[in-house]
Amino acid sequence: MIDKATVAQILDAADIVEVVSDFVSLKRRGANYVGLCPFHNEKTPSFSVSKAKGICHCFSCGKGGSPVNFIMEHEQMSYTEALKYLANKYHIEVHERELTDKEREEQSERESMLIINEAANKHFEDNLMNTADGKEIGLTYFAERGFSMATIKKFRLGYSLDNRTDLYSTLTRQGYNPKFLIETGLCVDDKRGGGFDRFKGRAMFPVMNVAGKIIAFGGRTLKNEPAKYINSPESVIYKKSNELYGLYQAKQSIVKHNKCFLVEGYADVISMHQSGFDNAVASSGTSLTEGQIRLIHRFTDNVTVLYDGDAAGIKASLRSIDLLLAEGLNIKVLLLPDGHDPDSFARSHSTNEIQAYIDANETDFIQFKMRILLDGAENDPIKKAAVIKDVVKSIAVIPFPITRSVYTKECSNRLDINEQILLNEINKVIDLNKKKEFEKKQSRQQSDNDNGEPAQTDINITSAITGQEATSTENSNSGNERILYRQEREVIKYVIKYGMVDFCEGFDESGNTYTMSLLDYVANELNIDNIQFSNRVFARIFNESMNLIDVFARSLEDFTTKMEQEAAEMHATGIAEIQKLHIDIAEIESREKELNERIETHKANLTHEFKANFIEKQLCSSSDDTIRTTSLDLVSEKYQLSKIHIKHNTLPSESQRLTKLIPEAIYNWKSALILCQIKEIQREMPKMDKDGVQNALKHLQELYNLRAELAKYLGDRVVNPKI
Repeated sequence: MIDKATVAQILDAADIVEVVSDFVSLKRRGANYVGLCPFHNEKTPSFSVSKAKGICHCFSCGKGGSPVNFIMEHEQMSYTEALKYLANKYHIEVHERELTDKEREEQSERESMLIINEAANKHFEDNLMNTADGKEIGLTYFAERGFSMATIKKFRLGYSLDNRTDLYSTLTRQGYNPKFLIETGLCVDDKRGGGFDRFKGRAMFPVMNVAGKIIAFGGRTLKNEPAKYINSPESVIYKKSNELYGLYQAKQSIVKHNKCFLVEGYADVISMHQSGFDNAVASSGTSLTEGQIRLIHRFTDNVTVLYDGDAAGIKASLRSIDLLLAEGLNIKVLLLPDGHDPDSFARSHSTNEIQAYIDANETDFIQFKMRILLDGAENDPIKKAAVIKDVVKSIAVIPFPITRSVYTKECSNRLDINEQILLNEINKVIDLNKKKEFEKKQSRQQSDNDNGEPAQTDINITSAITGQEATSTENSNSGNERILYRQEREVIKYVIKYGMVDFCEGFDESGNTYTMSLLDYVANELNIDNIQFSNRVFARIFNESMNLIDVFARSLEDFTTKMEQEAAEMHATGIAEIQKLHIDIAEIESREKELNERIETHKANLTHEFKANFIEKQLCSSSDDTIRTTSLDLVSEKYQLSKIHIKHNTLPSESQRLTKLIPEAIYNWKSALILCQIKEIQREMPKMDKDGVQNALKHLQELYNLRAELAKYLGDRVVNPKI
C-alpha cells in the first residue's frame, strides 16, 4: 500500500489548476478559475477551480473535489489509481509500505484470484481464435449472434473447450495455484486432489469491474442443456449485487451522453454497443440492487430501462425500479415491439431506426407503470385501488418534493382521484418508510454494539452539572438527531475549513500558555461537557481530524523549511536589487526594513494558508468515500459573490470572524442539546408519580437556567434550534 508520507507528498504537489487544465480550458476570474464542466454538457461555464483551497466544484451538477477526487471522477479510477496517476504526473516515486500479515494475506488472495481470472480468459480467447473447436463452434456461435470481430475483442469473448479438465490442467501446468482455480469458481473440486472445469463447452463472457479487472465469468451453453447460462459463484473479488455487466466498456459513453441504458443480459449489452449505443449495461439477470444503482449514479442521473413485450416479466421487474427512484435518478422506460428483446431489436434495426424508436417511445416510468398496471383494471374498483396503492408507493420513495408534487398531480388526473387524498396516502407511506429506515439504523447500531463497536448516542451535557441522566427512547433519539444536525454540521464545517489555524491562548497543566488551534479549542469545549457528535459521519470526520494532528506537525516542519529557503532567496534577490540603486545609507536601511517586513508578511500569509487548508486538503482527498464526499459538500461554496460586491465589500471575511463564529456555533449546539433534554423530560413527565414530577420540575428549572446563561452569551436572545 502507498505509505502516508508518499500520499502527503502527492497531495502537497498536486496543483488543482494544473490537474484540471489537462482536461478543461480554464480562465482566470478573480481569485479562482472557471471553465465548462467536464461532467455534464453546458454552454455557460459553471465549473469553478480554487487554487488556494485546492478544490474544484461545479455549481450546476455539483461534481468536483480535490485533485484526487477529480481524477477519480473524470477518469473513473480507484483512489489508489488516482494517487499513482498524480504521482506519475509530478514525477514522485511511489513508496509502498509493508503490509501487515493480515493485509498481505487478503491482498495476495485478491491479486491471485484476479491473476487467475486474467490467465483463464486469455486461455478462452486463445481457444476461440486458435483451436479447431473454437473456430468451428465458438466463432460460429458469435457470428450467428451478429457479433463482429471488433466487438468480440472489445468484450474479450472466448470459448471453453468441451473437455472436462482443459483449463484446470493448462493453468496448473503453467504453475498457477489450483486453490484459486477453485475459489474463483472457474473449476470445481473433484474431491480427489484435482478439479474439473465449470464452464466446459461454453461460450465465455468475462465480467469486468469498473477498473477493467476480470472478476467473474458467464458461460453460455451451445448444446441443448437445461442450464442455458451458468455464472461464477460469489467470491472475495465478486459480489454480483455490486457489479454491472458492460460498465467498464460503457462508463465513458455514459458520462458523455449523461444517460445509461439498462438491459438484462450479456447479449443485450453487446448488441446495443455494436449498434452504437455504447452506454448500455446489464444487471445480468439478477434483480436490480442498491449497489448496482450506486454504480450507475456515479456516472449519470438518467436511466432508461429497456423491456421486451412480456407483460408478466415487466410486472415482476417493476418493483426493483423503485430503488432507482429512491436514489434520486430520473427513470424512463422503453417498451420494445412484441417479439423483440434488446439484442434482437438492435441486430434487426439500424442505428438511426433505433434512435428514432427511442425518441418516439421512451416514456416516464410513473406513466408507464400506471399504464401497465391499469390494463384490464379500469372498470374493477378493487384492482384500481391496488394500482393506486402501488403507484403511491413509487411516488413516495422519490426524494425530491417538487418531483413528487408533479407526479401526484399527474396521477390525480390520470386515475381520476382527488389530489389531496393521494397526498395524504403518499405522506403516510413516507412516514412509514422513515420509520422502517430508522429501525434498520437502530438494528445496524445494535449489531455494531454486539460486535464490540461503541454506540453513537445523544450526549447529555447536563450530567456533569446535575449528576442526572435523562431517559431516552428511539423516537426521542431520532428527534434529537434531527434537532442537532444543523448545529453539529456548522461546527464540523469550521473544523474542516480552519481546524489547524491558530485560534487562542490556552494553559497547560503547569499553567504555562500555549497557542491553541481551532481544533484544540473545539475538542476542549466538547471534553468539558462530555459532548460527542450524534451524527456518525460527523463523528468519523472529527476523529479523523484529531488523528491528523501528528501528521500536521511533521508537515508543518517540512513546509516551514521550504518557506524559509524561499524567504532567504527573496531576501537575497531584494538586497541585490537595493544595492544596484544609487541611494544613501538611510534610504538603504529603510528599503531593507520594508523588504524584511514584506517577507515576514508573506511568510505569515503562507503559513496561515497552509494551516487553514491542511485538514480540508487531507479529508477532501481521503480514501474513505463517505469522509471525502461529505467533507467536499461541507466546504464547497454554493454561491459566488458578484464582481461588484467583491470590489466594494468592506465586511470582514468568515476567517476573520472565527473568534466569534466558533464559540457561537458551539454554544448553539449546547443549547440544542439542552432543548433535547427538556423535551425528553416533558415527554416522560405524564408517566411519573408525584415525587418523580417534583424531581423532573427541579431538573427542568436547572436546564432552563443553563439555557438562559447560554442565551446571554448568544446575544440575550432565546435560542430555539429549527425543528
